[in-house]
Amino acid sequence: MSNIGGHDTATFSTDVKTTERTPFYESISSKSPNVSYHFNPDVSKYHFGPHHPMKPFRLKLTDHLMLSYKLYEKMDLYAPRRATKDEFLEFHSDDYVNFLQSVTPENSQKLTNQILAQFNIGDDCPIFDGMYDYSAIYSGASLDASRKLIAGMSDIAINWSGGLHHAKKSEPSGFCYVNDIVLSILNLLRVHPRIMYIDIDLHHGDGVQEAFFLTDRVMTVSFHMYNGEFFPGTGSIDEIGLQKGKNYAVNVPLKDGIDDDSYIRLFKSIIEPLIVKFQPSCIVQQCGADSLGYDRLGCFNLNIRAHGECVKFVKSFGIPMLVLGGGGYTPRNVSRLWCYETSVLNDVTLDPKIPNFIPTYDWFGPDYSLHPQLDGRLENKNSRKYLESVKQEILEQLRYLNYAPSVQMQEIPPDITGLTQEEEDLIKELNENSDEPDERSSQKIKDESRTTELAL
Repeated sequence: MSNIGGHDTATFSTDVKTTERTPFYESISSKSPNVSYHFNPDVSKYHFGPHHPMKPFRLKLTDHLMLSYKLYEKMDLYAPRRATKDEFLEFHSDDYVNFLQSVTPENSQKLTNQILAQFNIGDDCPIFDGMYDYSAIYSGASLDASRKLIAGMSDIAINWSGGLHHAKKSEPSGFCYVNDIVLSILNLLRVHPRIMYIDIDLHHGDGVQEAFFLTDRVMTVSFHMYNGEFFPGTGSIDEIGLQKGKNYAVNVPLKDGIDDDSYIRLFKSIIEPLIVKFQPSCIVQQCGADSLGYDRLGCFNLNIRAHGECVKFVKSFGIPMLVLGGGGYTPRNVSRLWCYETSVLNDVTLDPKIPNFIPTYDWFGPDYSLHPQLDGRLENKNSRKYLESVKQEILEQLRYLNYAPSVQMQEIPPDITGLTQEEEDLIKELNENSDEPDERSSQKIKDESRTTELAL
């Protein structure tokens, strides 16, 4: 009789010491990928406002679940540094970054309506305490994850605090202030010829699509709710890219209430031929949890296993992956989903009963299950005929794609290590003053200088 995690069975019970040392998972494969987990706990301390649906606290819930299932034993853990202003400027405009850096709830009262409108400040994107630092924390984690992939230290790198796909070059949008996805893809493009971006958030990944709409080096693929009015109003099937990027933007518009079987069938039938044709050397997957059933802002009928099946399918291709969070506005289900998908990426099976000793256990009642029933709330308005027509139109678009478009790789910039300029200058100064000719000394100094990038 199975006894994952030390739960008592009808035939025997376990002592306290055994329970504490027994993981709440079972390994599926003996050859699991090297997975890294990038999380700065400070990211969960920020607050958009009492009535705002975005709750960074969901990241703390997620981390509690990860710890309770002892998934940290399966991964390399990193507490990444904040992104720097220079890193923000790799994509975002200078005036916008300066605005983010200087604005506060107090001084915003003195700003004109014209300036607030220029930077799209309003109910969706309010000004709150620590807004710039919050953006720097989640973006820094995504950049750190991308660096581990570039260095070959990770096969799969996870940052659940990232995935904020709506932010534009010069303004915030849809609760997103800095587009960590675009920043990470730009970093990955230094060494990877082709990147595929896959978005399974409820909302269209418009900010990422817009950033790479003119290039054939990034294929953006977004599965989302679309009726022409639902936020952000973009994501029609005929948005396919322009110029060199024509046909490299793929949009899968869905209607209310799509269920598990329909979603998984459509996802697999589209993603596989796209991967085969495009042949990405790295995949960035955004796993927004608002596509689950019973999400506060949602209108789909997906269960956690179905959402996770999409992640599992992409993982099965064996291509390096950057896995990010995104939307999700029912915190207990967001955390359940991302904990489950972490287990999928690590090739382990979790006990469906949530461990009862975590501080936030009460949040998961009344069922206290990792897999609550989330389907059946809404009528599925996606007929087989409609979904088949969507698939056929996308496969027709696929015919016009160049097979694995070749790129002329430019010289790789030297600084992909994640060190800030101050850290690099300190290393240079220490090396110049060192009497040791051995190269190992400079490497030791470099390692010791990484005070903000700790392997826990």
